[in-house]
Amino acid sequence: MPMIDIYATAGTFSDPHALARDAATTVKSIEQVPDIPMFRENTAAFVHELKAGALSNVDGDADYVRVQVLTNAGALDRPKQIAVARQLTDLVAKAAGDDSLKQRTWVLLTEAVAGGWGLWGHAHTNDEIVTAAKNEIAKLKG
Repeated sequence: MPMIDIYATAGTFSDPHALARDAATTVKSIEQVPDIPMFRENTAAFVHELKAGALSNVDGDADYVRVQVLTNAGALDRPKQIAVARQLTDLVAKAAGDDSLKQRTWVLLTEAVAGGWGLWGHAHTNDEIVTAAKNEIAKLKG
């Protein structure tokens, strides 16, 4: 159930909502979690549009995108980490209509500490998230 934050200068993306939906869908797919409401409703992306001049590298260049993906601990093994970085980079470049943006997109993968994943007003451990998912699957099967 990752949270994805995409930061770029305003106007970089023609359809930020579509980018947010596609980023959430991409990471949910890579995680390979069950397609249940718990995961569909709680995997989300936020596109943050920054004012011109709000970001810069050392040389003063400002045409960068930063993507931060926050997951519960252990959600992404090494192959999934690589897939998330590659696919989100490609998605950002496509959404911007600028293939060269692949060279200027930073993807940061961050894991919440055990007990640091708040959902439904409770700070969940990984075991609690797994148990909640199993309970939801059982309810859906009836």
